[in-house]
Amino acid sequence: MKIAIASDHAGVTLKSEICKMLLDLGHEVKDFGTYSAEARVDYPDMAFLTAESVAAHKYDRGVLICGTGIGMMLAANKVQGIRAALCHDQFTALLSRRHNDSNIIVLGARVTGMDVAKEMVKAWLVEPFEGGRHSIRLQKITSYEQKPNTMLNAGAKGGRTIVFDHPLVRHKLAVLRDKATAPKDFRELVKEITSLMVYEVTRDLPVKEEVVETPLKQTTVFKLADSKIAVVPILRAGLGMLDGFLSLVPNATIGHIGLYRDPDSLKPVEYYSKYPADITTSTVFILDPMLATGGTVKEAISMLKKIGVKSISVISIIAVPQGIDTVHEAHPDVDIFVAAIDENLNDYGYIVPGLGDISNRLFAAK
Repeated sequence: MKIAIASDHAGVTLKSEICKMLLDLGHEVKDFGTYSAEARVDYPDMAFLTAESVAAHKYDRGVLICGTGIGMMLAANKVQGIRAALCHDQFTALLSRRHNDSNIIVLGARVTGMDVAKEMVKAWLVEPFEGGRHSIRLQKITSYEQKPNTMLNAGAKGGRTIVFDHPLVRHKLAVLRDKATAPKDFRELVKEITSLMVYEVTRDLPVKEEVVETPLKQTTVFKLADSKIAVVPILRAGLGMLDGFLSLVPNATIGHIGLYRDPDSLKPVEYYSKYPADITTSTVFILDPMLATGGTVKEAISMLKKIGVKSISVISIIAVPQGIDTVHEAHPDVDIFVAAIDENLNDYGYIVPGLGDISNRLFAAK
């Protein structure tokens, strides 16, 4: 096995002994430094060199050592594809491989004895990854790690805003914006964009293991756990997104909230609400394609919280910063998922450049 190893000044002595042991075991070893226990160095420099070489598959595994191990672990885990585990005994070393598929082991030279450290590394090198349910958990980490930085932002008012800039979403949104797009095509595009977004929104739903019989043999599979999901479109425009949501989550229960925006005050006015019986124990997604002033969505969230709903997210197609801030100022615990964030609102409260009055375009109304 090809092993990359590095330390700061506090870990030089332990690193030297680990290197000798690895060579005696027949491994190929690359020492990225440092080489002096007297000259102080910054641990991130060695951590990044080692972690990048492992992430690029130039080396099979890595070993990092500093005084406590904490600094090296923090730095190494900033490198995409690295799972650096700070271990203190053989048990944690074994579990870091078996459950976490760690590719770098991190040691604290000032807190772990020489003999213990050697035994930990030897056990860690030969322990296999167990896979199964642990693969699902690691994939969630990888998926989060691979999101573009622009996709996930904490707003000025708190709360998360997740922007989906997938090429298919961007293309369909471009056609949706075009004023020449016919109502039938417009409705189909809203449905398709919603489905693409829901695919990402539901990425972290819990799963459970089951055993099924294929035509060839029994195997372990993963199915959605028994989590309850409810979807609540805000009338009328939210109805255009409902089929897109249900196409991927057909067993979701459905509620409705009727709010219209007063044309003079631009504030929401309630005229209807109806919810599933179990909505208070469900994960709830509010559908509203245009998050403009934010007042309507803010009021819809308040209505749901008032009846006891705890888990709420919002799915919109286009939003503006003003609307996002309005929602997050009142509800910083609510995530907002959007396909695009536009510039601003005009004097009539419409999103610019936006796509016009979405209800009228969905239902060919004036």
